[in-house]
Amino acid sequence: MSGMDIYYFSGTGNSLHIAKEIKKRIPDASLIPIVSLINKHLKVKDQETIKTSKEVVGFVFPIHLMTFPTPVKKFIEKLDIKSTRYIFAIATRAGTQHIAFNEIKKILRKKGKNLNSCFTLNMACNDPRNKDWHPTTNEEITKLESEIQIKLDLIQKIIINQENSRKEDSDSAPSNYMLKHLVPLGMAFAEYTGAKDYFYANSKCIGCGTCEKVCLSGKIKMIDKKPVWQRNVKCYFCYACLNYCPVKAIQIKSKLYMKSYTEENERYSHPYATANDIAEQKSGRKLSSVLN
Repeated sequence: MSGMDIYYFSGTGNSLHIAKEIKKRIPDASLIPIVSLINKHLKVKDQETIKTSKEVVGFVFPIHLMTFPTPVKKFIEKLDIKSTRYIFAIATRAGTQHIAFNEIKKILRKKGKNLNSCFTLNMACNDPRNKDWHPTTNEEITKLESEIQIKLDLIQKIIINQENSRKEDSDSAPSNYMLKHLVPLGMAFAEYTGAKDYFYANSKCIGCGTCEKVCLSGKIKMIDKKPVWQRNVKCYFCYACLNYCPVKAIQIKSKLYMKSYTEENERYSHPYATANDIAEQKSGRKLSSVLN
């Protein structure tokens, strides 16, 4: 293999953990945060591309609204992969079916490329809006992690040998025809609204600034020691602000959606991912070493 770039996006640490685990198995790979590249790109001319010269390229990301996050979509659209021979994608999810791989294939097809292999890993849910939601227990995380490690060993062999493995296309994608068409529309609507009037901080807020630090899109700005979600900056819906607030002050408003239970429910972030780890994605620093 002549070099490998693994581009990752992670709001509460699941996908970051997977990216690091892949690097453990393939030490020569470079881990590159998508956020740093796409945020920088948004400040330059729209027609400019983001280039890679590596033979192997991988994408690691969570499932949002049954597809891939908006910044990941924008990044793949702008990525110049002329010299790339092998492309893989790994999606992390809480069990939801998704169309992410089909959407990625559409983008790659326009570039004359294929998605050679794709994998879906089940991990803990980071969305505490629902009434029946509960944070994943240590026992559940241990069980999920055991299953993940077995699957990652298989993924490592497939990637190193540059094998085609697309079984996940049929296993993960919803079969309902209308659903397949509604999902992109839902994501487009979310991208358009940019989470205006979606989050707020209640009276528990201590003004620590953690939410601003982990906000991957830069939407949150601390003003007079209170977080403000800037209306002119679009949200990435990563839920980092919601889950990393140390006092659970960040909430999701319910007036635009079904009743939100974030006031009552606990929070989730991956046990191996700190707020600093999430915020580090904005710096653009490649992860040359793996931290446990």
